[in-house]
Amino acid sequence: MAEGPGRNCPVAYGYGARALAATATLRTETLWVAGGLYGNCEALERLIELHEDEPGEKALVFNGDFHWFDVAREDFLRVNDAVLAHRATRGNIETELALAGSGAGCGCAYPEWVGDAEVARSNCIIERLRRTAESEPAALSRLGGLPMFLLADVGGERVAVVHGDADSLAGWNFSQERLATAQGLAAAREAFRIAGVRVFASSHTCLPVLQLIDAERAIANNGAAGMPNFSGTRFGLATRISVRPRPGAAYATRVGRLHVEARPIPYDHAAWRARFIASWPEGSDAYLSYHSRIVNGPRYARESALRAHPPGAHRAAA
Repeated sequence: MAEGPGRNCPVAYGYGARALAATATLRTETLWVAGGLYGNCEALERLIELHEDEPGEKALVFNGDFHWFDVAREDFLRVNDAVLAHRATRGNIETELALAGSGAGCGCAYPEWVGDAEVARSNCIIERLRRTAESEPAALSRLGGLPMFLLADVGGERVAVVHGDADSLAGWNFSQERLATAQGLAAAREAFRIAGVRVFASSHTCLPVLQLIDAERAIANNGAAGMPNFSGTRFGLATRISVRPRPGAAYATRVGRLHVEARPIPYDHAAWRARFIASWPEGSDAYLSYHSRIVNGPRYARESALRAHPPGAHRAAA
């Protein structure tokens, strides 16, 4: 397996599933979880609007990688201030910005199926973003103080909010690729046993999956709040976990008392693309890695995201 910056997973990223058996620090009836905002200010604005429209007791958690494309100072500060007005955990991007010196590059811990060119470009992206972040030491200090995970009590059910997986901030065991294997599902079942949770909410691996482990437990990976997640689409996704359902989910299921939904974030595509191009013009590292996805979506079908669904799970048009 390839090693080096962008593929290594620093030891400090590990916490282990046993740490997730801790007491919940957040209690609510409805929890929104948004990972992979990637500096998309338009998606951030729309997400906050959607959350504000939510009735009843609620909370919004940004579970990492809310920075990425926002190398313009005003964009970086706008994202930082808006995100940290809510609950947040740090992803590998925030960790590498705030705690530089790990030698991990972007800290993505990319697996073997990600090409070397993409890994190299990600390492270049974070170095450019680092220059912006280092010009704002107060903002950077706040990032370094964020936790790696959060435990929530949602309507009496335990939910673990992580960035990567049950063991590591940059783990890939909750990726749609690993969860498509028998070994991946076995590892997930063991993680649930150790952590004692009803739902894991994650992102990091950039493509969404709502994986039913059985009729009572689920992994909700929202993919990216700030980029399209399916071919031919132009909306991000957030995870909504609640004691009551709401119409308009891209797909959803129920485990225990909880309704687990993938919620579309239909941001202003034209405004976001213009902002992206202003910072990352044609030929730049981020343009080469991400522009096609921003415009056309990834090569991933919505039908692939909801898996092993029992009665009560459904797909809906968005």
